[in-house]
Amino acid sequence: MMIHEITSKVGRYKGRKRVGRGPGSGHGKTSGRGHKGAGSRSGYKRRAYFEGGQMTWARRMPKRGFTNAQFRTEYHLVNLKTLEGRFRDGDVVTVESLAKAGIIRDTKKPLKILGEGDLTKKLDVTANKLSKSAEAKITAAGGSVTVVELKKWTREPGKPSKKAPAETAPEAAVAEATPETTPEPPAESNDT
Repeated sequence: MMIHEITSKVGRYKGRKRVGRGPGSGHGKTSGRGHKGAGSRSGYKRRAYFEGGQMTWARRMPKRGFTNAQFRTEYHLVNLKTLEGRFRDGDVVTVESLAKAGIIRDTKKPLKILGEGDLTKKLDVTANKLSKSAEAKITAAGGSVTVVELKKWTREPGKPSKKAPAETAPEAAVAEATPETTPEPPAESNDT
């Protein structure tokens, strides 16, 4: 039997499960909830992937190695066929103009132009990355390509920490802080 052969006569719609309608129904008394425990109480909810208290799947799986997935650079991907349909001859294509046209959602991510489709219009494209085919098609149509390099985070060697050491006070400040004591005159001796 195929999916298009299922009609209301052969059982397209399944009747709902009526629980608590006596022992003859097969779902009477505890209504499929079992005896006692949190699952039998009203208002009970269980989180997704809860396995009855046993060690969950995510904790049983071995975790080895390292991935840079959280540090990857995600781009807005736009094909040439989209530019062909949404821009006029001589327009300037930037992240801002694409966001204004509603092609991309925002300007937070960098832009990459891909070469799917044909381009017959002369466009000035400014992007962070372009595929080779996209760049070739844009220049062949008489347009120009400007690549904006992304800033890469690099650590400067020998850079001091943000916490600067305490500055030593100059000698003048030390002299002002300690008052000068005048020496007492020597006691006179009574030699007769």
